[in-house]
Amino acid sequence: MPAARRTGAMTGAAVLRVAAVVVEVGVETATRDDDLEALIQDGATRIGGRLPINTDGGCLACGEPIGASGLRQVHEVALQLRGEAGDRQIPGPARVGFTQVYGAPGVSACTVLST
Repeated sequence: MPAARRTGAMTGAAVLRVAAVVVEVGVETATRDDDLEALIQDGATRIGGRLPINTDGGCLACGEPIGASGLRQVHEVALQLRGEAGDRQIPGPARVGFTQVYGAPGVSACTVLST
């Protein structure tokens, strides 16, 4: 997140979403060896990276349809696993996808899909 602030290349909303993704990646993958900011800076979280995140652009690109964000995430992962994501398709065969969404107090869900 500090690099994003230094460059001024992101809006406040983008910085917050990137910060949230970094925290989620750190917690969900339990990466102790990886510098989480470096994952983003090095492109690891891009479509062609080793840990693609938000291949459809996430809430910044798709909006925040309250109550439907989790379904949108599952749909995107299903497209990736089926090889039907078009320009957003990750390289190589996708075998496992993970979604995580949280919202109002007490609302959280995770989904693991596999081929």
